[in-house]
Amino acid sequence: MSHDASHFHPEPPTAPAPTAFRNGLGTAALVLGIIGAVSGLVPFFFWLAGVLGLLALVLGLVGNGRVKRGEANNKGATLTGAVLGLAALVLSVVGAVITFTAVSEAVDEINKTVEEVAPKNPSSKQPGAAEGGGKAADPVKGLAAGKTSVYDDGLRVTVSEPKAYSPGEDASGHTEGNKAYQVTVVIENGGKEKFDAALATLDARAGKDGVTAEQIYDAKVGTGFSGTILPGRKATVVFAFDAPADAKSLSVDVSPSLGHNASQWELKIG
Repeated sequence: MSHDASHFHPEPPTAPAPTAFRNGLGTAALVLGIIGAVSGLVPFFFWLAGVLGLLALVLGLVGNGRVKRGEANNKGATLTGAVLGLAALVLSVVGAVITFTAVSEAVDEINKTVEEVAPKNPSSKQPGAAEGGGKAADPVKGLAAGKTSVYDDGLRVTVSEPKAYSPGEDASGHTEGNKAYQVTVVIENGGKEKFDAALATLDARAGKDGVTAEQIYDAKVGTGFSGTILPGRKATVVFAFDAPADAKSLSVDVSPSLGHNASQWELKIG
């Protein structure tokens, strides 16, 4: 049996399926790079520029690998995204430096302003000048015997003229051959609150060389201040000091408390 060859038609060749390109990473790198670079232009947003720049750079490099393998065809967007990501990282570093520098300068300026406006030591009570004088910012020095140092909280301290003193047999702080002198110190509370006198201290130096004048302790002197002084009241204590026989002056420093500056009296002896 014969067949007619004209009845057989060859099938046309099938066209290959189009390739689906994976351009998502490159596109994302471009978008993130643009946003990151713009954010980097504002120093305060350095943190956002840094994060977005890093993501754009990583996605751009990975997307470029896809382009090389033929899996993507947006080489321009991928490379641009990576470059913008790198630029955003650089801008983030610059922005961080600018921001931290500005904050540091602002803090320094605030501290400087506070120091200029506030007292150097607001807790301390500054002494005034001798009685009848105005208030002073520094401790009073060189007061004469009988003069009073007035503090801004109403406290008043007076040191009397020195007198010769005879230490007892059991006295400590006195050196044989030296001379002893006593001074009377009065602390008067002219303020509105009670004053703790227990922390009041005295120091003395004798002569032009300013050698330490030891405080003398015996049955009559050396007990110091104690207790509290009520407003409007005063406390009186006698102190004695040991000085070289040739000394002609005695400098007495009185510090009423830890919160008060010391005042100094220059007394003539000998």
